[in-house]
Amino acid sequence: MIGRLRGHVAEVGEEEALIDVGGVGYVVRCGSRTLSRLPAPGEEALLHVETQWTEGAGMRLYGFVAREDRRAFVMLQAIQGVGPKAALGVLDVLSPAELAGAAARGDKAAVARANGVGAKLALRIVTELKDKPIGGPLATGLSAGQVLAASESPAPTASGEAVAALMGLGVAEVQARRVVDQAAARLGDEADETVLIKAALRELGR
Repeated sequence: MIGRLRGHVAEVGEEEALIDVGGVGYVVRCGSRTLSRLPAPGEEALLHVETQWTEGAGMRLYGFVAREDRRAFVMLQAIQGVGPKAALGVLDVLSPAELAGAAARGDKAAVARANGVGAKLALRIVTELKDKPIGGPLATGLSAGQVLAASESPAPTASGEAVAALMGLGVAEVQARRVVDQAAARLGDEADETVLIKAALRELGR
């Protein structure tokens, strides 16, 4: 089973990306949100992968920039009536944290915005996920209700967002914080998340 791919982006299509890993091209199916977050062709990318086998189609790889998206994808498919396409559709319109908030509020309308998800299925999704940890909070054991309460805390800083983005690319937290702090000290308080990420990646030699 393939759980992660690190390689160069060879091509990006409407529903999939081709990742070149040591001369071998892996076709990875992705949602539009993931595809939009991939680097330009020729640049290195790290994808967290869910491997699935289907009769007739064989092995299929589903890729995500963030580990939390992959976890949410797996959790969604554990719900009756939610297949890979619907799960990707949900994650195209809601991040894992937003999905947790919608589940905590019972906001089926937010989930029903996803392609292929009707009102009945959206209700089932928010009902079954209400008391379960979703995405990033999974690591800390927070339920959807606790995520909703946590969402009322102050907005994250540019440095915090940059660290999270680097961790999504596979950089260890300690190393990510070190290079981001160095970049922030050098660039000043007005540097936004994008600037900090680029500076940190240069420091890491990526």
